[in-house]
Amino acid sequence: MRSPKLAALELRRFGRGKLPRAALVAILLLPLLYGALYLWSFWDPYGRLDRIPVALVNDDKGATAAGRTIAAGDEITRGLRESKVFAWHEVSAAEAREGVEDGSYYLSLTMPADLSERIASSSGDAPETGALQVRTNDANNYIVGQISRTVFSEVRTAASTNASRSFLDRIFISFSDIHDATAKAAEGADELKGGIGRAQKGSKDLVDGLKTAKEGSGELAGGLKRLGTGASDLDTGAHQVAAGTQSLADKINSMAGNVRPYLKDNGKTIGDAARLVADSSRSIRDDLGLLVKAAPGAASKARLASDELNSLYAERCENVPAAPDPAAGGDAGTASAGPDTGACPSLKRARTAAADVAAVADDVNTLVTNSHGDLRALDGRLATLQKQAKALAEHAPKLDEDLETAVTKINALNTGAQKVAEGAGRLHTGLTDAKKGSATLNTGVGKLSTGADTLDGGLFKLADGSAELAGGLSDGVGKIPDYDKTDRDRRTEVMADPVQLASRSLHAAPNYGTGFAPYFIPLSLWVGAMVAYMLIQPLNRRALAAGAPAWRIALAGWLPVAAIGVLQVGALISVLHWAIGLEMARAAGTVGFLALVTCCFTAIVQWLNARFGPAGRILVLALLMLQLTSAGGTYPVQTSPGFFGAIHPFLPMSYVVDALRRLISGGGLGPVWQACAVLAAFTAGALALTALSARRRQVWTLDRLHPELSL
Repeated sequence: MRSPKLAALELRRFGRGKLPRAALVAILLLPLLYGALYLWSFWDPYGRLDRIPVALVNDDKGATAAGRTIAAGDEITRGLRESKVFAWHEVSAAEAREGVEDGSYYLSLTMPADLSERIASSSGDAPETGALQVRTNDANNYIVGQISRTVFSEVRTAASTNASRSFLDRIFISFSDIHDATAKAAEGADELKGGIGRAQKGSKDLVDGLKTAKEGSGELAGGLKRLGTGASDLDTGAHQVAAGTQSLADKINSMAGNVRPYLKDNGKTIGDAARLVADSSRSIRDDLGLLVKAAPGAASKARLASDELNSLYAERCENVPAAPDPAAGGDAGTASAGPDTGACPSLKRARTAAADVAAVADDVNTLVTNSHGDLRALDGRLATLQKQAKALAEHAPKLDEDLETAVTKINALNTGAQKVAEGAGRLHTGLTDAKKGSATLNTGVGKLSTGADTLDGGLFKLADGSAELAGGLSDGVGKIPDYDKTDRDRRTEVMADPVQLASRSLHAAPNYGTGFAPYFIPLSLWVGAMVAYMLIQPLNRRALAAGAPAWRIALAGWLPVAAIGVLQVGALISVLHWAIGLEMARAAGTVGFLALVTCCFTAIVQWLNARFGPAGRILVLALLMLQLTSAGGTYPVQTSPGFFGAIHPFLPMSYVVDALRRLISGGGLGPVWQACAVLAAFTAGALALTALSARRRQVWTLDRLHPELSL
């Protein structure tokens, strides 16, 4: 009997009752429990994270930095609620801690009270890092803890980026402020350069002026020296005049009683002399600036007055004929003759005083001729003398009547002369001090001239330096960046988050289930083959008893389970695609490849059951475990211990997982063709080994009659 007929006979047994038919249907649908149902349970867990209860504690009190209020806790809370990553529950710190402990919340996120303050400290003198506090409990669920680490890492990155953006924005604003300040400094340096240029010119003028001043101060010192000499002479003459007036006053005061008759007779002469003194004083005052020219005339007049007094004295006292002697027969009735013994002594003293005045006038003339000092004080004294002399002249005709007044005036004249002498002394002293000061001034001007030369040289260097400073600042303005708001925002964005993950998946899986489908689909087909051979004999007993060829026996036991496996593939893919939503890049290729996979798995499971009997079922389960752990269906096999990496290339499921990834998600078909070749080899090898086992089973042994283990 041919192998297909033997396979049909094996399947026909399941149509003889309800229970066998139910068993066959169960075998057909069994892969759905591992493939469809299991994948469905976690098809897209990340898309439902908003159902996971998580505690959110916002204790942040906010802060102020650079005049701006920072509320990092509120911003993060708002962002988390908008993201809908978890089911956030805002609670207190105590409620969050208790909820994570008893499982009410899978985890908690706490923003401490000083979060904003620490973020704001980035622009201060003592920057600190802010800390988001995450509390997890792996006793509740380990995977949620792993997911939270990824989610909160993104939250931390976003918060750090916002903090960095504020800090960097202030830095770029500072750059603009520095740019503006440097521009102003450059303008100021230009103005400084111009000012220093003007100062340099002024310093040169100062040097020239001080040289002229040095010459003038030398001339001033010489002039003051000469003036001091004249002032000395004036001082001497003034004291002589004062002495004369004092002597006159003393004599007048002592002789007032004796002089009155004389003044009565000679009042006009005395008035003329007084008017002469007043006129002389007025002439000196009227043209004091021309004193140099008028001094000789004044001296002449003084001498004239002296001469007149001398003449008067000679006329009255010296050249008067002697009085006739009555005893000799003289005429006693004639006018009185001979010197006036009462007035001559006074006239003699007046003549002497006039001579002294003439001498003083000569001295004044000499003083004025030799000096050009300041005579304002002397002018004041002369005004007083003029006034007093004029008054004396006015009252001279009545001196006998106003003798007391005349005496007072003479005393006042004496007082004025004393003051003139005192003023002349002070003038002499002042000119002496001025002479010393002029010498000091001359020395100081010399030092100042030397300093001005040094200043001129320094200003020349300063002018060069200011030009270099202005040029350097102007160049620096161009090198200091000046950012507007748009440019500042763009640069702040880049520097706050300079490295971005440009993630691009060549063949992205849309969800978690699609990524794991290449792992669970072969698992379900292996389990389907394993359960099928629990109900169907790996080797047809009738064929064994009839002595049919071993290869026919092997095919007869493989074909029905392989056919069931193809049906399992159809049912599984239909449910995954239309019920769950699995999208395959190459749907037809996936179905065809899975048909090859189920044929391979069926052949391997058949051989293990045919060769090892009941123990083969344990080996089938063990081989499944080895393939699941070494196929790299979850984590890359490189992350597993070395044993699993060593057996990875020698197990069929390793190639099946790689090929299904390319067929479902897309990509090159190299691994698919390689897997087809490997699966074909495994299928042929397993069928050959099954045929060899069938040949051996045609020989009955004691172990077959009484097996040690029966399942």
